[in-house]
Amino acid sequence: MMRKKSVSASKASLVLFLCQMISALEVPLDLSQPPTITQQSPKDYIVDPRENIVIQCEAKGKPPPSFSWTRNGTHFDIDKDAQVTMKPNSGTLVINIMNGGKAEAYEGVYQCTARNERGAAISNNIVIRPSRSPLWTKEKLEPNQVREGDSLVLHCRPPVGLPPPIIFWMDNAFQRLPQSERVSQGLNGDLYFSNVQPEDTREDYICYARFNHTQTIQQKQPISVKVFSMDSLNDTIAANLSDTDIYGAKPVTERQPVLLTPTGSTSTKVELRGNVLLLECIAAGLPTPVIRWIKEGGELPANRTFFENFKKTLKIIDVSEADSGNYKCIARNILGSAHHVISVTVKAAPYWITAPRNLVLSPGEDGTLICRANGNPKPNISWLANGVPIAIAPEDPSRKVDGDTIIFSHVQERSSAVYQCNASNEYGYLLANAFVNVLAEPPRILTSANKLYQVISDSPALLDCAYFGSPKPEIEWFKGVKGSILRGNEYIFHDNGTLEIPVAQKDSTGTYTCVARNELGKIQNEVQLEVKDPTMIIKQPEYKVVQRYGHVSFECIIKHDSTLLPTVIWLKDNDELPDDERFLVGKDNLTIMNVTDRDDGTYTCIVNTTLDSVSASAVLTVVARPNPPFDLELTGQLERSVELSWIPGDENNSPITNFVIEYEDGLHEPGVWHYQTEVPGTQTTVQLKLSPYVNYSFRVIAVNEIGRSQPSEPSEQYLTKSANPDENPSNVQGIGSEPDNLVITWESLKGFQSNGPGLQYKVSWRQKDVDDEWTSVIVANVSKYIVSGTPTFVPYEIKVQALNDLGYAPEPSEVIGHSGEDLPMVAPGNVQVHVVNSTLAKVHWDPVPLKTVRGHLQGYKVYYWKVQSLSRRSRRHVEKKILTFRGNKTFGMLPGLEPYSSYKLNVRVVNGKGEGPASPDKVFKTPEGVPSSPSFLKITNPTLDSLTLEWGSPTHPNGVLTSYILKFQPINNTHELGPLVEIRIPANESSLILKNLNYSTRYKFYFNAQTSVGSGSQITEEAVTIMDEAMASRQVDIATQGWFIGLMCAVALLILILLIVCFIRRNKGGKYPVKEKEDAHADPEIQPMKEDDGTFGEYSDAEDHKPLKKGSRTPSDRTVKKEDSDDSLVDYGEGVNGQFNEDGSFIGQYSGKKEKEPAEGNESSEAPSPVNAMNSFV
Repeated sequence: MMRKKSVSASKASLVLFLCQMISALEVPLDLSQPPTITQQSPKDYIVDPRENIVIQCEAKGKPPPSFSWTRNGTHFDIDKDAQVTMKPNSGTLVINIMNGGKAEAYEGVYQCTARNERGAAISNNIVIRPSRSPLWTKEKLEPNQVREGDSLVLHCRPPVGLPPPIIFWMDNAFQRLPQSERVSQGLNGDLYFSNVQPEDTREDYICYARFNHTQTIQQKQPISVKVFSMDSLNDTIAANLSDTDIYGAKPVTERQPVLLTPTGSTSTKVELRGNVLLLECIAAGLPTPVIRWIKEGGELPANRTFFENFKKTLKIIDVSEADSGNYKCIARNILGSAHHVISVTVKAAPYWITAPRNLVLSPGEDGTLICRANGNPKPNISWLANGVPIAIAPEDPSRKVDGDTIIFSHVQERSSAVYQCNASNEYGYLLANAFVNVLAEPPRILTSANKLYQVISDSPALLDCAYFGSPKPEIEWFKGVKGSILRGNEYIFHDNGTLEIPVAQKDSTGTYTCVARNELGKIQNEVQLEVKDPTMIIKQPEYKVVQRYGHVSFECIIKHDSTLLPTVIWLKDNDELPDDERFLVGKDNLTIMNVTDRDDGTYTCIVNTTLDSVSASAVLTVVARPNPPFDLELTGQLERSVELSWIPGDENNSPITNFVIEYEDGLHEPGVWHYQTEVPGTQTTVQLKLSPYVNYSFRVIAVNEIGRSQPSEPSEQYLTKSANPDENPSNVQGIGSEPDNLVITWESLKGFQSNGPGLQYKVSWRQKDVDDEWTSVIVANVSKYIVSGTPTFVPYEIKVQALNDLGYAPEPSEVIGHSGEDLPMVAPGNVQVHVVNSTLAKVHWDPVPLKTVRGHLQGYKVYYWKVQSLSRRSRRHVEKKILTFRGNKTFGMLPGLEPYSSYKLNVRVVNGKGEGPASPDKVFKTPEGVPSSPSFLKITNPTLDSLTLEWGSPTHPNGVLTSYILKFQPINNTHELGPLVEIRIPANESSLILKNLNYSTRYKFYFNAQTSVGSGSQITEEAVTIMDEAMASRQVDIATQGWFIGLMCAVALLILILLIVCFIRRNKGGKYPVKEKEDAHADPEIQPMKEDDGTFGEYSDAEDHKPLKKGSRTPSDRTVKKEDSDDSLVDYGEGVNGQFNEDGSFIGQYSGKKEKEPAEGNESSEAPSPVNAMNSFV
């Protein structure tokens, strides 16, 4: 919500200029002019008789006027009265009352005359009356004895004062007497009782009259009122009353309305235009009547109609002739109605239509004075010249009177005078002075030179050019020093010389020149206009909802002209912010910390500059959990229900959504509150169902979106009577714990469900489908009973009935239970097995007869175990597996079997007691499957053109092996794979020598076993043939030299030190072990580290040409096993690809993944790393 006041300054200027435009041309005070009355006392002037009387009369003119007074129509010679003085250079009279004068002596009608050589102006007739505050006349007041229900009027009758006093009623303690629809004060000051009640009895009804002018209060003697109640009227009081007294021992009776004021059915009222119309109707009756007002044939005027004094007074402000008519008041109660019609006539004292205005004319000019007024009745218009009726005033040939107009033609300097217009009727008069001043003056501009005007863009700009001259000058405006005359619709030229730019823009800035000229001369003046950017709130405060004790912030970000200095003020509810340190005013925000309920309201950001003002407001709503309800009341108490009502607490700005009602059972569970029910937030009463034999207390919790209120204070307690139980125990069951018993259980009733003392249970049972009588026992307040000696697993009908000292609950429903179970008697028969594949079989069986189950059939269990593998005759530990099939199922699947194996199984039935006997074992066999991978593959005895392969048979052959498949292919220096060669090997072989290989070449091998079903998973390995014989011989010679051995030991020592340093660095700053870079000459005696302990491996014997151990893949026995770990130092590295360390050593990663299928030709899905190529044989 944003209000913009950026044109407020301009609007104020506009009003000022328009007022100047409407008024007559102002004559500068340095020029001759007739007198003008500028200040005078009111027509009806009531003065305080204890203070000096000051009768004002101020006037201006050139030369300065002299003053004289009349009193009661004759000259008042102030020089002859020592108590009267006239202020210097003024016509104001001061009558000295405080030094012995009496105000009454100066009552009368006074009129002031201000005169100079150019004419005379007169004031209104000022009626001087001293205020009066007379004492109350003494009177004997009889006590008022009234019967209850009758009407009563206590008369005030205050003394007549001037002005009339203000009336009010109080008691001896100066406390105002309470008023209501039943008791109220009338416009005349009387106190009206529509009907009296016993509480109206008192002896100090006192009417007070306050006279504001004298600041005094007069009081009437106390009035006594005694109200007799017929219910308490005893024989003694009745004996004191005469037989003719109206006070009989009749009961209070209701009465239809009767108007106490005004009396009769009609009345009239005259009011003057512009005054306040007050109409009153006060009625008697029992019950107290209600007043309603209507206007016959029309509507009560909107926005001007108000009801006061409990609608007994109709108030219409600023009445006009249109408000005349018939107004009806209607008093109504349940027995009937009464009405009164007031005929209202609105008259009017004279009021101006066109008041005469001063005329400034040059010699030879023409002009008119117009005096038009209206009233009811229509006023008479009369003219005076210099205070003398115009009919007897000196003649002026240039003047002609035409009713309400005086016409002037070819005036001369002697035509200057002051004319008075008097408009009067029986309700008052109007008097106006207007002078005719004949002058010959060249133009003059009264506005200051180079005056600076500043306005906001898009608002009006009003440039003043106040002027005077006679004849009246013509005014022209120019923009700039040499600009052209301003014309067009974008400008408004006012008669008083003002230039108005209705919508000033930034390009309106500049210098404006005003030129005034008449036949006697010409003059000009320059003014400056600056147009500023408007002040705007670009980020307004927004509506906020905050919880109590939270904090909230309102933003007020502004944009303004750089030459204007804004000030920001924050208001709360149009008043200053509270003086509280919780309110933090920032540059562009207001923050409130620890918000409380008092902070709720409207916050306004006001931005003021010297030219404009803008504001924006936002509402802060502080919400919280509701206050607890209060005043809980129980009504309509019955044996099984009660009505609870309450008064909601403050909802704290978040509507209450619902009320939760809780109860406490003070008899069974004191201090424990239980949920009873809940109702919508608009409901404040609820009918609650009750249980017998409960000592109830209730409380109510209010709920809104913020949360739950604190519980209300508990209601009064209500103890309900005892009764038979309404319900029986729930969840009744019969389940045997032994083959020969029946255990009957149930959920006991809660305390309040017992409905009375002495709660017990009647337990009844009989065997189902057998013509037996019910067997019953009565047990204490327990939840179990055991029946012994029952047959095994037979159905029983069971029922449990509650009872207390007053009787039984309704007949309970029956449930079916069973006596205890025993183990099943027979095993399933006709067990059949169907082998689906090498790992899955399906088993079938016939169900057992239900009678032999001797319990609840839970399902069947299949026990199965592997006897032996058909490919290996060795036996192993038998591990039985169990599968359970729920319900009456007669087949099941056995997954996870091992191929080419012999199995046994049996089937058993299961009930709640356990398992029955097993069926005879059934033998079945699984067919062959594919084998697992060979247990190992190792490559030995490398030569120039051959390699020896050795392997182990698969750990799980899963059938009869038919052969082995060997595939291999060479790997060149660019890690590309060569042609793939495949060899089939008989199943009884365990080694193979590959010949005709290339020397010094790396080969990759893929090896797997086969059964008749197919090939198993493969195992892979790589190996390298050695170099030529001469190189081998040199290697042998070098390897046997002592110096070479020493050198290798030194190298080993250096490598060990380097490893230690690497491990220390890894522990300190990260894990990246280092592997030394191999020698670039492909020395076959390169020495790796062992995986397990980090020590150096041994050199191979040069005689047998054994290669060194593989660093990452080959264990000490030179075999490769599927289960072996692939861990190496490289596992601690940071990437898959090899990289060089700072010292030039190579860091690679040894892959532990399973090899993929070999690729044909030169393609490979997983190229071997350089590390693998270098370290296959070491």
